[in-house]
Amino acid sequence: MPAIVALLADDMLGAGREVPGDPAYEAAFAAIEADPNQLLAVAEEIGRVVGCLQLTFIPGLSRKGMWRGQIESVRIASGHRGTGLGRRMFEWAIEACRARGCGLVQLTTDKARPEAHRFYESLGFVASHEGMKLAL
Repeated sequence: MPAIVALLADDMLGAGREVPGDPAYEAAFAAIEADPNQLLAVAEEIGRVVGCLQLTFIPGLSRKGMWRGQIESVRIASGHRGTGLGRRMFEWAIEACRARGCGLVQLTTDKARPEAHRFYESLGFVASHEGMKLAL
């Protein structure tokens, strides 16, 4: 878990919102681990975590009770960006959604990440909705 948090903190946005070593991550990890509709996936190289993402399976009533896959907290270690690792992780996550019977895969991406937008579009994602958040 500390390696995942370090990845989350290792970018322009995460540096301002993540606090490696904070005990709050332990409770979050336990909740994710206990929920069968949550997957925290990592990519390793020689025992070192070099990529991560969280995959959530969401049941719904709309679209005839369709399940959705939600991909969040995607990070690739700076030295591994541009190597195809992110694409391979997304292909794995999309296939995991398909295997669970999801009818679509969705994600949110910060407007400050234009390179991420291009990457997601190259995978076939379409900016079909406008996302909104309310900080509590």
